[in-house]
Amino acid sequence: MGAGHAHATPQAWAGERHRRPLWLAFGMLAVYMVVQAVAAWLTGSLALLSDAGHMFTDVLGIGMALAAIIAAGRASNDPQRTFGLYRLEVLAALANAVLLSGVAIFVLVESVRRFDDPPEVAAGPMLVVAVGGLAVNVVAFLLLRSGAKESINLRGAYLEVLGDLLGSVGVIIAASVIATTGWRYADPIVAVVVGLLILPRTWKLALAAGRVLVQAAPAHVEVALVRERLAGLDGVTEVHDLHVWTLTSGMEVASAHLNLGEGADVAAVLAAARRHLHDDFGIEHATLQVEPPSAERLCHGTSW
Repeated sequence: MGAGHAHATPQAWAGERHRRPLWLAFGMLAVYMVVQAVAAWLTGSLALLSDAGHMFTDVLGIGMALAAIIAAGRASNDPQRTFGLYRLEVLAALANAVLLSGVAIFVLVESVRRFDDPPEVAAGPMLVVAVGGLAVNVVAFLLLRSGAKESINLRGAYLEVLGDLLGSVGVIIAASVIATTGWRYADPIVAVVVGLLILPRTWKLALAAGRVLVQAAPAHVEVALVRERLAGLDGVTEVHDLHVWTLTSGMEVASAHLNLGEGADVAAVLAAARRHLHDDFGIEHATLQVEPPSAERLCHGTSW
């Protein structure tokens, strides 16, 4: 039997490429989080408090994202970690989803409690702080937007910032309504709306992270079609023990056993298989075991 190991030219993985924007967003949000927390306490605004809470999760979430990227990069040379610590990215994304869900649920519960007797809110300072928060969140949003398309970890941080951006818009609306009409219910209502807008996105992120952790095939890869393409290669008679999974965002991995017919060119089969996996399915790392007819009785596949 023979084996083929193929991957594309090494390049910086998605998380590493976007480390600098993460640091910039982390610094800006950390500073303004303190400003919002103090302002929420002074004005008595629940909407502003919810915005400060979301910004806290932004800071914590981006911090976890950065920690995962740094740890994964440093662990790549450890021979005992054959896949490094890239999966930490996915764990950080899942932690982000849980954290943001917790904050959203807390704000929803507190908002419902305040409907009985909405407190007085200092609308002027609340509005000023909310406008500043919106500006900070827009900048952070733009910094993370491109990375969110490539990395599930950055997507978690991006959703944190998006939620906070929506929160800032909501606080501005609530402050404007209170300042012009004196209607105090605007504050808890806005807090409820922001919470309800964030939860679906958060759960979607958690499901995506869970899919990676259980090693399901990537959503964009149809495993039956992968098997069909490999089985259709010249010289291949059967494909078995085919596995496709995601290591971390942008790192799809596959392994398979290919039975060959008499006279098949092993090098040509491996080259064609690698090309199809890369070009048709975006799989850049594949380990392929090729088996000549005489090896059929020796390979029984996995027993689990």
